[in-house]
Amino acid sequence: MRMAITGGTGFVGGHLARRLVAEGHEVVLVSRTADLARSAGLGKRVPADLSDAGALARAFEGCAAVAHCAGINREIGGQTYERVHIDGTRNVVEGAKRAGVSRIALMSFVRARPNCGSPYHESKWAAEEVVRNSGLRYTIFKAGMVYGRGDHMLDHLSHAFFTFPFLATVGFAEKAIRPLAIEDLVHAMRAALVEGRLVDQTVAITGAEQLYLSEAVRRVAEVVGRKVWIFPAPVWFHYALAQACEWTMRVPLVAKAQVRILSEGVVEAAGACDALPPDLTPTRLFTREQIRSGLPEPGAFGLRDLRCWAL
Repeated sequence: MRMAITGGTGFVGGHLARRLVAEGHEVVLVSRTADLARSAGLGKRVPADLSDAGALARAFEGCAAVAHCAGINREIGGQTYERVHIDGTRNVVEGAKRAGVSRIALMSFVRARPNCGSPYHESKWAAEEVVRNSGLRYTIFKAGMVYGRGDHMLDHLSHAFFTFPFLATVGFAEKAIRPLAIEDLVHAMRAALVEGRLVDQTVAITGAEQLYLSEAVRRVAEVVGRKVWIFPAPVWFHYALAQACEWTMRVPLVAKAQVRILSEGVVEAAGACDALPPDLTPTRLFTREQIRSGLPEPGAFGLRDLRCWAL
């Protein structure tokens, strides 16, 4: 089966591509850069911008389904939430229709909802509405905090521990999270794309284990062999830190959207969702073994992580 993945060189898209290719499927990786190093062996690479429905239609030619995994967690220049999440999704839907693709899976966020004051959450919700009203057979995955090799969570936590021996949790009343293993997410997405399951459904998918961020941080620190001092800090402090990180880092240690996410907790879905069947419900706990398998090479943040260094 031939399938296309937008954001195909990213974290979720890359893991999904590996699973599909391993099963013998033909995969078309659609991204703005079509990064050769990150997509090696994962399928055909097609550079196409989400702003060009015609280019997307050509990329989707001959595909049975499209997994729309492209997204951002901060705005840079013309890469705004509206242009990427909303307009980009409209163009993906239009491109799919032109190419004769009948099925689409959308990667969204578990707390996405309208009129909440967060451009990230609202734009993700708007993208969901575009897909729900597209006339295509769809599955919307409202995913929680996803971790695994190449993610932001384990990557940034481990590098942070090698840089400074402390970490601040968001707010004085700590909220719970349910870390979702990338393998569990990909398992469910594959069922929708390959087997045609979860048709016209919006499903919430979070990890099997509920815990506080501080406990998750301690587990990661233990695995990487670093001691860390964890203390609470007000939400406003994290927003200020996030703004500074967005200004200075290529991939921010924390983004403003992530501050909003952690201040709310990542457990319950916003709005009604369809239930996942038992065989697609996540089972992996946030264990030391799971953490170890997703860690990057050890090392501290450095000049290479700064935006000015990359110019």
